[in-house]
Amino acid sequence: MDWLEVSVDAHGAPEALCERLAALGAESFVIEDERDFQSFLENNTQYWDFVDDKLTADFQGASRVKFWVADDAEGLAVIARVREAGLWPELKRVRDADWENNWREYYKPVEIGQRLVIVPEWEEYGGDRIPVRLDPGLLFGTGDHPTTKMCLAAVEEFAAPGGRVLDIGCGSGILGIAAAVLGCADVTAADVDEKAPEIVDANAALNGVEDKFTVFVGDVIADGRLRKKLGGGYGLVLANIVADVIIPLAPYVSEFMAEDGLFVCSGIIDGREGDVAAALEAAGLRILRHEHMDEWHCYICSGRVK
Repeated sequence: MDWLEVSVDAHGAPEALCERLAALGAESFVIEDERDFQSFLENNTQYWDFVDDKLTADFQGASRVKFWVADDAEGLAVIARVREAGLWPELKRVRDADWENNWREYYKPVEIGQRLVIVPEWEEYGGDRIPVRLDPGLLFGTGDHPTTKMCLAAVEEFAAPGGRVLDIGCGSGILGIAAAVLGCADVTAADVDEKAPEIVDANAALNGVEDKFTVFVGDVIADGRLRKKLGGGYGLVLANIVADVIIPLAPYVSEFMAEDGLFVCSGIIDGREGDVAAALEAAGLRILRHEHMDEWHCYICSGRVK
């Protein structure tokens, strides 16, 4: 079925516009407003240090409401009423297939390190690398971002057969799944997103390693009871998050690690690497290596210095 995406300028009053459009027969609105976007960024800085320039540009000066109608007589009648009310919408034709499938063309197998390849679940792979299959649709972690690449390369290097892994801020589960397919026996993961267990379990099942996973929801930094549930003795602790989370996490890392364990952290944008390094060292962790790819940084650390 063809659909029409209808975008109407809100002139800084999107809620009032939604009420007008609803009275004209429109429904299921999406508000795009620069003020809301900037407020969202300012109030959630713990989740990122970098926002894509294109996304920022898309919201610059924005104040609009979008809705969708079927490209048929009923949908066209709604648009006619909108125009008769003195509102001049911009129209864009889309198809069900556009929404459901076109985004998949951007995801292809990604080779990581010497042995791994990240393969979207719908792609065939017949190469000689070890595939990690993934549905990249919902949570961060598809293998193509520099931070994830650096962490995956470290997992490939340090994941020990039969070992135990903890992934803090697990997102899609990609790091723990890579460890599991490389032979680790036990993977524990945690994320603040309530969707994480469902998504991680589904991705683990794509790789036949779901029986190796335990996934928790919660804030590892703020929740002491969660830290106790996670326990210790992990040979590899992973945190592909952002600097503003890694810094307060650093004092707790050693309690998760085995005596000879390693901590791998990334998601650190240019300019924040010094802050993170200072926090890691202040927590007694020893920085063994500092990796750098594009504008992102990754640290590989041993446990608390005795």
